[in-house]
This record gives sequence, structure tokens and C-alpha cells, in this order.
Amino acid sequence: MADLYVSWSEYHQHIEKLAVHIYRSGWSFNQIICLARGGLRVGDLLSRIYQQPLAILATSSYGGATGQDRHQLTVSQALTMTTENLGNRILLVDDLVDSGITLEQTLIWLQQRYGDGITDIRTAVLWYKACSRIKPHFYVDYLPENPWIHQPFESYEKTDIEALSQEYPAIDLPAPRASCN
Repeated sequence: MADLYVSWSEYHQHIEKLAVHIYRSGWSFNQIICLARGGLRVGDLLSRIYQQPLAILATSSYGGATGQDRHQLTVSQALTMTTENLGNRILLVDDLVDSGITLEQTLIWLQQRYGDGITDIRTAVLWYKACSRIKPHFYVDYLPENPWIHQPFESYEKTDIEALSQEYPAIDLPAPRASCN
């Protein structure tokens, strides 16, 4: 199958469809954990739609010149969250499940660190590829031919900040005024 190219509009529609799919399932949760970087936008929007706290776990498994080379999975040492405690009913969110290794290893990581307090974890992605060894609980598209997915924000990975700065004039900022308090 040819690569799959996704526009910003399609991307946001997929997130909305995922939110509706979860809602219609009747399952409730009190915490969203997104896997950064790919799941950041998905987690952020679901957190806003559901008005549930968002925690972030940084993971990385791709790299190389094109960003398409699979490497060993790296998982951060801690969750970043603004609540004192992690919720007990967790929606674990990423943009896609490819090999399934990231979701699988993250579930193990969460159980090892927070298992006593977790009563239920379910997974949600926009794209579920047939080559995955794990099936997410919620997804929007099943991709039987495993295409490489080009998401709209990936163009920034090739952005040259010096060239970008030439496109925008210098910003003259006014002097700060008294505080807002």
C-alpha cells in the first residue's frame, strides 16, 4: 500500500471520531496518559473534550535521517502530571500502534510503577496497523496493509529555523506594563 498522507483537518476529525467511539462504548475513565511525542496532540484534545486530567509519558522508538528507522524503545523515568495522584481508570493514548511494542511496554511500565492504584487501563489510537502485536481497545482506522503514515505536523521535523526566521520580520515588543494582579 502507498503511504498514507493525513491533512490537519483529517487529523482533527480522527481525534473527534476517537472521542465519540470511546463515549459510545460507555466506558468511563478519570485519567488520560498520552505517549509523547505522537500522542501529545491526541491526549491534549481528548483531555479537553472529556475534561479529564492529562499525564504525559515520553517514549521514543523511531529515529534516523528519515525518522522511519525503528530503534530500541526508550521510556522516560517518570510521568509528568499536574494532579497529586494518578487516576485509577486510565485511558492510555497514542497516535498509532505499529509494531505494538510501545503500547505493550508502556502497559508493563505503568503496572510496575502504579499497579496497586490502577483498576482499569484501556488503550486508544487513531490508527491500528495489522502488523501490531497488540490490539488497542479503541481506534478509528484499521490499516491491513501497514502504510507509513505521514501526519501533518511532521513537516516541522524538516524545518530549518534559520530559514524560517527569514520569513518573519523581527518583532518589536512593547515595554511591559504593570502586573495583571
